[in-house]
Amino acid sequence: MGAGSALSEFLGNHGKRVSFSYNRKVKGMKYSGIGGQAVIEGIMMQNGNDYAIAVRKPDGDIEVKKDTYLSMTKKHKVLGLPFVRGIFSFIDSMVVGMRALTWSCSFFEDDEEAKPGKFEAWLDKVFGEKLESALMTVVMIFSFVMAIGIFMVLPLFVANICRGFIHSDTVMAILEGVIRIAIFIAYIKLVSRMEDIKRTFMYHGSEHKCINCIEHGLELTVDNVRGSSKEHKRCGTSFIMIVMVISILFFMVIRVDTVWLRVVSRIVLIPVIAGVSYEFLRFAGRHDSRLVNVLSRPGMWMQGLTTTEPDDSMIEVAIAAVETVFDWRAYLDENFPGWQEGRHHNDNDNGNDSEGAVKHDHAAAAVAGCSGTE
Repeated sequence: MGAGSALSEFLGNHGKRVSFSYNRKVKGMKYSGIGGQAVIEGIMMQNGNDYAIAVRKPDGDIEVKKDTYLSMTKKHKVLGLPFVRGIFSFIDSMVVGMRALTWSCSFFEDDEEAKPGKFEAWLDKVFGEKLESALMTVVMIFSFVMAIGIFMVLPLFVANICRGFIHSDTVMAILEGVIRIAIFIAYIKLVSRMEDIKRTFMYHGSEHKCINCIEHGLELTVDNVRGSSKEHKRCGTSFIMIVMVISILFFMVIRVDTVWLRVVSRIVLIPVIAGVSYEFLRFAGRHDSRLVNVLSRPGMWMQGLTTTEPDDSMIEVAIAAVETVFDWRAYLDENFPGWQEGRHHNDNDNGNDSEGAVKHDHAAAAVAGCSGTE
């Protein structure tokens, strides 16, 4: 989407001019190192070992929790090696994500005073204080197995129906990949019909917008975040898309005779495919070249399914999470010198005639055109 069309859509959605903190042209993207995910009515943001969860509670207040998590790749140096770290970084993100999701859910539980059932009482007796951790592990394993079954094994069996009249292994690998992508899109479309998921996708958009705002040298304000892109190259949705594309390339080369050996190959090669995909995503998130942006485009398109425009209250939650774990002012001082001067200059120009309005429009167009790749 170009800057003009993105800006038109944005202004059409909000019906008013966007006020930006400073009007100089945005000069590309600078890697910040922060990342996050959407949770129930909130955002988790992580910076190094620190992560913060901000949730909009039912009474309208924002509750923020800060915690630490030392990743497996930092605990064990060998797990941090290139092409090895990918699968373990994915597991780390699942652990932190589940912790954040569990905490956010605690604000919206029903019947808190209800007595636990016999099964719940038995679980509490057996696991004690480790119950929550045990349940989290079970959910993660179940989710992982289901994901493998639905997105890796099922496409193989569906594509295998066509093996009777398609004799090219290359064409079969491409067909399997296309089916895999189609199943993923159908799954996202299906779950996005749920109201809670719709709001989660809006929070997902606010997470990306906050990171894009900072990484393009803008002051972290609601107005600037609102005008930033809701797509970002380091998104988990992009990672999944990269995994599916790279799996096509792998299975075009790795060929086995029986269907059951193909199933085994799909499962065994997951860490390898994830490792290669992670290295590409990591490289793309740190570079802003034209080639990287082109290669990242399919993942950015896919994010159109998992991110939607947030409202200002959601942006406020995302900002609260960012500011708990990340000193964005120090980051801007280091990577975008003069950003404060631009802000003060813009403050002095507020209320000026059409010349000032044109400057604001150019700034809005520049940011609206940024999709984490400009």
